[in-house]
Amino acid sequence: MRTIRYVLIGLGNLGRRFCEVIVEKEALLRERYGLELMLVGAADSRGAAYDANRLDPARVAQIKQDGGSVADYPGVGRTGWDALALVQAVEADVLLEVSPVNLAQGAEPGLSCIRAAMQKGMHVVTPNKGPLVVAYRELHELAKANGVQLRFDGTVAGGLPAINLGARDLRGAVVQRIEAVPNLVTGYVMDMLAEGVPWDEALALARAEGVLEGDGSWDLEGWDAAAKLVILTNAVADFPATLNDVTRAGIATVGVDELVSARREGRRYRLLARAERQPDGGYALSVTPTSLPPDHPLGRLGRKQMGVVYTTDIYGVITAIIDEPNPIPSAMTMLRDVLDIYS
Repeated sequence: MRTIRYVLIGLGNLGRRFCEVIVEKEALLRERYGLELMLVGAADSRGAAYDANRLDPARVAQIKQDGGSVADYPGVGRTGWDALALVQAVEADVLLEVSPVNLAQGAEPGLSCIRAAMQKGMHVVTPNKGPLVVAYRELHELAKANGVQLRFDGTVAGGLPAINLGARDLRGAVVQRIEAVPNLVTGYVMDMLAEGVPWDEALALARAEGVLEGDGSWDLEGWDAAAKLVILTNAVADFPATLNDVTRAGIATVGVDELVSARREGRRYRLLARAERQPDGGYALSVTPTSLPPDHPLGRLGRKQMGVVYTTDIYGVITAIIDEPNPIPSAMTMLRDVLDIYS
């Protein structure tokens, strides 16, 4: 039996769900993989907790469910202890970084936590898009220099293994085109609008379903899809794309009449992220609402489905789709990445 000590930064929907489910998986991890995952440190926006002997993830999840902070963890919680200070202080094997994206603030605190962890010799697993968008190449070089692994399969399309599929299973190929619907809420809202639901009501329903948070501009204006396309293009096509390379339009640019008309014709609008290989070997990147015919691989996606299509020179056209009714698949990508490192 091998014990893996981990630190968890970020206890929102994904971090809390991870804590809830990992308790259920303890027996399977022991029996199938010979691994014991031990939570030793956790941080949220109000504080942190650290216990070298173990924190109880079920207790952490309950504290968060009750509206508290991990700083309230009995005996070892500390108010005001920030995430970076925790990472610098703990002794652990792997960092699970799932703080908010925060691109407007330079992807902090996630970026600094990831740097600090790798410099200490810790592996890093993250579904946080921000650090990868801001510093994709730098972080990979830092991981290599410190002999650690950086895994980030959960940054694109929730629980869909889009990055693993592309980066691992398309090796040796030239990726001629990437098409992806990596954002769930935009399709959800456009489907509601096409059915006659007013904009404000569609957004309210999306919030009630837990697929839209805050004012929604990050998703609805296409920034989320653009960030995911940047990561996909770097990871799968090995092209150093940045957000500035993406031509972007949000779903508000499509009129309701267009959405209704497309639905009548059997077509479905989705916010399509696309990277097209150019004659010079580069890629043209775009995110735009697109009317997809039913014979397109992504043309029949449901409201809570996401997908990716890889068109290659030697492996044909490969499509992967996920139905994600709740945040659990997104949260548990961290487990998949941890197992990829240790098993």
